[in-house]
Amino acid sequence: MEINLISDTVTKPSAEMLKAMFAAKVGDDVFKQDPTVNEFERIVANLFGTEAALFFPSGTMANQTAIKLNTNPGDQIICDKWSHIHLYESGGASFNSGVNFNLLDGNRGMISAEQVKNGINDPEFYHAPLSKMVGIENTTNKGGGACYDIDELVKIKQVCVDNNLKFHLDGARLWNAMIAKKQHPKQFGELFDTISVCFSKGMGCPIGSVLLSDAETMRKALRIRKIFGGNLRQSGYLAAAGIYALQNNINRLEDDHNRAKELGNTLQKLSWVANVQPVETNIVVFSVIDSIEDKQVIEKLKQKGVAISLLAKNTLRMVTHLDYKQVMHEYVIDVLGKIEL
Repeated sequence: MEINLISDTVTKPSAEMLKAMFAAKVGDDVFKQDPTVNEFERIVANLFGTEAALFFPSGTMANQTAIKLNTNPGDQIICDKWSHIHLYESGGASFNSGVNFNLLDGNRGMISAEQVKNGINDPEFYHAPLSKMVGIENTTNKGGGACYDIDELVKIKQVCVDNNLKFHLDGARLWNAMIAKKQHPKQFGELFDTISVCFSKGMGCPIGSVLLSDAETMRKALRIRKIFGGNLRQSGYLAAAGIYALQNNINRLEDDHNRAKELGNTLQKLSWVANVQPVETNIVVFSVIDSIEDKQVIEKLKQKGVAISLLAKNTLRMVTHLDYKQVMHEYVIDVLGKIEL
């Protein structure tokens, strides 16, 4: 048995999802003539209460488009030091948009309104870059799947309004956050200028993210997507997977969360584990004691058919997902309890 807990991006479309994909009516989306893509974008926009949505091949491209929309070259983005747009998008913000970052030291990847307020440069001090955008990630990847409270996001939004800043949400795992916190998409649609949501993680699709905003902003986004090489032709086959996921794969995310919490509880009891971050969603981040190297743990688990990832030095990660079934989960719990290091 091979069990892949490296990421929730490793899932493959189910037989039912594939059936929906092959049954999709398609056209040329470059000319906005793909009926399934058009329907998918309409559904997601309505779900979040935004005027428009645009389908993208990846979350990184959707985030980079949002940065391009919300900033000018030389501007500054305020975000947490662990943000995906800073750490894991190949320097795209500087390459594509010519912007830099003011990195805040948040709590498990989450920043506060007070931190944002203190991080804004005086617009009259022309020696410093102009603060133009605040970016948050929900859930936080490197923060171990931590989720924002809506109340704090409302406070950050007010800081943005008071200081003429754009507010962007990297919602790669927003579906997980909404299930964990019992939140509604419209709560986020009301707060953010731009939102990217991913369908190829917990939602189980093979590809795709959606960017949301007002109609005029998304009209501009269409041109930027073209510049970035993100136009697709008969992409209704992919959009159909997203529609299926919205209808079938949201509520089951709670199963992933419960299994992740059980993994976290198991790890906390092991003598070779030094620390386990609080588990709120489907990500388990832990570290080992000084006498053990990360690669020892990875190799031992690999020998038992279990794959996990190294997030950073002395920071290991497990991610539960759609294809991680209960029988696999019970096996991993058993392996963790018997492993000798």
